[in-house]
Amino acid sequence: MTKTITLIALLTASLGAMAADKAAGQKLADAQCAACHAKVTGNDKDWNVPLDPSYPKLAGQKQDYLLQALKDYKSGARKNAIMAGQVEKLSKKDLENLSAYFASLKGTLSYR
Repeated sequence: MTKTITLIALLTASLGAMAADKAAGQKLADAQCAACHAKVTGNDKDWNVPLDPSYPKLAGQKQDYLLQALKDYKSGARKNAIMAGQVEKLSKKDLENLSAYFASLKGTLSYR
């Protein structure tokens, strides 16, 4: 019984991740996030090199972390006037797509 419940929980969680549209996330990221979070060279964007070193690197971040951070900016639970304005009009699906896109990129962050 416990194995069945665990399997159902894992499958349900993975369905949410699979439902995200990384291409839509990339389009939104290019339009709204690149100015601060990516070094832009022509049409290429390096999401490991933010405009300011105090801004987070987004490439390779964990999807659930990014999604929660974006939701928290939107709800006001996490305070940052710039980010609150950026996510204000984004839908839940937009946030899911963005977090899936950034998580799919090769990052320079290391996790222990």
